[in-house]
Amino acid sequence: MHTALDIFRALGDPTRLRIIHLLRAMELAVGEIAQVVGQSQPRVSRHVRILAEAGLVERRKEGNWVFLRLGKGDDVAPFVALFDLLTPSDSEILWQAADLARLAAVRADRARAAEGYFADHAEEWDAIRSLHVAEADVEAAMTALLGREPIGHLLDIGTGTGRMIELFGGAAQAVTAIDRSPDMLRLARAKLPEDAGDKYALLLGDFGALPLEPGSVDTVLLHQVLHYAQVPEQVIGEAARVTAIDGRVLIADFAPHEREELRVRDQHARLGFSDEQIEGWFAAAGLQLERVDTLPGHELTVQLWLGRRKQTPVQQQEGRISA
Repeated sequence: MHTALDIFRALGDPTRLRIIHLLRAMELAVGEIAQVVGQSQPRVSRHVRILAEAGLVERRKEGNWVFLRLGKGDDVAPFVALFDLLTPSDSEILWQAADLARLAAVRADRARAAEGYFADHAEEWDAIRSLHVAEADVEAAMTALLGREPIGHLLDIGTGTGRMIELFGGAAQAVTAIDRSPDMLRLARAKLPEDAGDKYALLLGDFGALPLEPGSVDTVLLHQVLHYAQVPEQVIGEAARVTAIDGRVLIADFAPHEREELRVRDQHARLGFSDEQIEGWFAAAGLQLERVDTLPGHELTVQLWLGRRKQTPVQQQEGRISA
């Protein structure tokens, strides 16, 4: 627990107030905050340390970067909410507007970095896309499957360039995106809306050990991710673990194929999956397979498997369920 005195002391500095206002707009790296407030990174890091010790911000290391978001503790939430109740002075209005203008420059830098990465890798991605159905058709089929119910808290496993959170984030109540590549997460951040606030959490993590609590999300997406897994059933088990009862898991991946170059050139650990495999792994993880959609392509077929969380992974013994 953080004491009120610690929290008020942490807020008693103009720069730290500016940092709180910036993090209410979006998650930021320490270096990006330094760019906006016009101070050295070590100085900003000292301010961040004080805010973090008071629970007002949370720090998360991602490669060589440290990203920040507002603290989520129940004891600090009233203090953060207080900002909505205060009427800023004329001078505060000016510096808030100036900071938000510089924040727009940070977003522009992210977008330029993303565009450069896309340009460098366009030929590789185009080679794979040419083998299967158009991505727009896959996205339309996914949208049709998910659009029947509220998305709630969305988890995008292996978010990559962030296309799935761009597509479904607006309809979600909260969004968590996970990738094991810091470069990919920076690309995904470039696609976040300007009013993202703290609705989006982009985390560095592995799909075999998700950094989330059991039953904490409502909808899970694995879009062209599962074929990278050495142990796909473990990934599905982790997805089921963090999914709430009656929540959904949607996998978009390839049906079985023999394009061996994808294993060698693109590091695909599995050359597609059969319906029987997915259904068996779903059942073992406490997921019920509700629907399978098939999208034939030029040489590769894309499959969509939609499962619903019915129970935790269990063993049936003498008609009784035991964990």
